[in-house]
Amino acid sequence: MIRYALVCRHAHEFEGWFGSSTDYDDQAARGLVECPTCRSPEVRKQIMAPAVVGTKGSAHADIPAPARTVVMEAMGKIRRHVQDNFDYVGDAFAKEARAIHDGTSEDRGIYGEAKPAEVRALHEDGIRVAPLPPDPTELN
Repeated sequence: MIRYALVCRHAHEFEGWFGSSTDYDDQAARGLVECPTCRSPEVRKQIMAPAVVGTKGSAHADIPAPARTVVMEAMGKIRRHVQDNFDYVGDAFAKEARAIHDGTSEDRGIYGEAKPAEVRALHEDGIRVAPLPPDPTELN
C-alpha cells in the first residue's frame, strides 16, 4: 500500500491509500479520487515520500505507539458501528448497493463482500462505496 498526501483545488489537505502508484493515477484519471471535505475531484499529490506498507520489517515502525493506538481504536469503533447498525448482505453487496442507488430497494446502510471488478463498476456508475476497516484485533 502507498499513502499519499493529497490536496484539492480548495487547499483541503488529506491522505489517500492506494495499492500502487498506478492505482492512484488510474483512479484520479477516472475522477474517483475526491476531497472528503468539499467533494472536489480536482486533487493532486503533495510533495512527500510515500509510505509503503507491506514490505519486510515493521510497516509501522515510524508511527508513534500512542498514535497507532488511537488509529486502531478508531478503526475498531467504525467497524463495530457498521456491524451493529448496518444490514449484512454478504456477497450480494454489489447487487444490493446498485438496487439502493436505483431506488428499487430500501435506502439503508449495508455491508458485505464484493469482488474488485464489482467495486470498480459501482464507482464507475457513481455509486459510492467504501471498504470496511479491518478488524484491529486481526492486524499485527
